[in-house]
Amino acid sequence: MLGRNLLCVRLDNFGDVIMTTPAFHALKQSDPTIRLTLLTSLIGAEIAQFIPDIDQVIAFEVPWVKSDAYQGASAQVQALIERLKAEAFDCAIIFTVFSQNPLPAAMLCYLADIPIRVAYCRENPYGLLTHWQPDQEPFVPIQHEVLRQLALIESVGVDYIDPKLQLRIDPSLRASSLHKMQTLGLDLHQAWLILHPGVSESKRRYPTAKYLEAGRQLRTLGWQIVVTGSTSEIDLCGQVATGVNGISLAGQLSLGELIGLVASAPLLIANNTGIVHIAAAMNTPVIVLYAHTNPQHTPWNVPHRVLYFDVPPELQSRNVLLRHTYHQYVSQPVIDATPIDILNAVKELTYEYTAQHP
Repeated sequence: MLGRNLLCVRLDNFGDVIMTTPAFHALKQSDPTIRLTLLTSLIGAEIAQFIPDIDQVIAFEVPWVKSDAYQGASAQVQALIERLKAEAFDCAIIFTVFSQNPLPAAMLCYLADIPIRVAYCRENPYGLLTHWQPDQEPFVPIQHEVLRQLALIESVGVDYIDPKLQLRIDPSLRASSLHKMQTLGLDLHQAWLILHPGVSESKRRYPTAKYLEAGRQLRTLGWQIVVTGSTSEIDLCGQVATGVNGISLAGQLSLGELIGLVASAPLLIANNTGIVHIAAAMNTPVIVLYAHTNPQHTPWNVPHRVLYFDVPPELQSRNVLLRHTYHQYVSQPVIDATPIDILNAVKELTYEYTAQHP
């Protein structure tokens, strides 16, 4: 029905791309001859190379999604339309969160002469979509992002069997990441965990002072702490690593090495950011310090604890749908997560893992 040359559109962050991998997998499983191309952001393209069901990636920063990379030249968008037209796609499936408007992407695919165009949309898209799935979120209970995207492909007749996140590990990169840790003094025969204190949006950042307090208490219990982050987070990660007597690998790992490191780790502690979804894909237990924003991005199908903290009013989104969701989910006063909460979550997850792996 959908054809064999499919375009999947997922234009936001790499965590969102990871949470869409069960839908990609279901599409591929429905017909192994299907060729899947992913149109995504630059950062989404980085993770796409580790997704086994993606055959081709087109990276582009569109003007309707928040990005520091977009330069604003309309000629670039016109060139993208011509590129998509030349690919002669049979179908485009546009994956979005409920707070995103799918119509710009639908117009892109319409102008590229893609005959079948599938997406959620709140308003009537008329001719822009051939297969319109009315979007009722957030005015009905919000689904997890994984389930939302699986429901979209189900609406056009594609069933799924395996809802697991799909990421590929390179054994050599996994070994490289472990070697870098050992070179910096980590003893793999003793308890260790990853602490990832950075995040792209300040409203989702758990206070550094509280991370430091939690890390110091974990050190007294014998945990070694490996701090990870991007090149832009070297100073933050260095501060945290020094404060908890740990080691920092910020800016020293490729994305493949980071995936390998997370796959090897007994536990991850992080903000609500992409590494959480890497952990879920690797089945690594995770504790996420979760700002009260979008409720649908919690760790998927992996042992975890979600510890919430409030977002100051001045940092809350101006998007009315997100504000509606925020107030819907904080009808009770929010009790901000404390370092003791982190410590207790570590103990609980460690106990659960030990009980399951005697």
